[in-house]
Amino acid sequence: MDGVLRCSRYAFGPNRLHFCGPDANREIWDYLNDGFTDFGLQKLLRGFETLYPYLDRIARSNHIPDPFDPRVVEAYWIGNELLSGVDKNTLHQYFIDDLRLKDKLPIKTFRVLEDRISKGILPNHNYHVLAVPKKMGSPDSATINAIDSCRISWGKVIEVSGPNITLLYEPLQILNNKFFLGAPIEKKIVRRLEAEYDIEMLQPGQFITLHWDIPCEVLTEKIIEQLKFHTLKAIQIANLD
Repeated sequence: MDGVLRCSRYAFGPNRLHFCGPDANREIWDYLNDGFTDFGLQKLLRGFETLYPYLDRIARSNHIPDPFDPRVVEAYWIGNELLSGVDKNTLHQYFIDDLRLKDKLPIKTFRVLEDRISKGILPNHNYHVLAVPKKMGSPDSATINAIDSCRISWGKVIEVSGPNITLLYEPLQILNNKFFLGAPIEKKIVRRLEAEYDIEMLQPGQFITLHWDIPCEVLTEKIIEQLKFHTLKAIQIANLD
């Protein structure tokens, strides 16, 4: 799939809620519904202050000229071999120069981030959500729900009824201030996009990814395992404190 369009599927959920990126939800919606991409959509995605610098950093570190190359997009949202092409010093400098986290975080919190970089944070969305500390202290239940919605998660389709999808889903949970994936539960979501692509032709037994409860794409079980591997690694790093 075109990298720009694929990236937009994942960016749509938080942008719809005005959490990330420019005020361009209607424009992104139209591109996705039309299944069309051009420089205008690239420009919108470049306006995401956290997303685009990550893509650019992954691409540069792997000598890939296009930050929207499908391999780069997959590395950031799902995880693949390109992540290992970004060394720890480069990632440390990225957090300082591009995200300016040294200026935004209390010094104690930034030191925790530096320690986590040494333990294996990678330039991937779920590492950013789970293992890049926003503040110190144990998250409350509302925060856990938000983190669970913000990470790229996955589910196995068990029922499709019109716009309603029922998934077998492993929720993010916390016990004794440690994250873990809970036992699978049934989770019901509603399709928000009207485009006639794979999400519109779902069948029980397929796997899909989610971002803020927006179904993003159908993936093979093998690719889902890549996503789960990096999610568990991010959880492990977050739990080392």
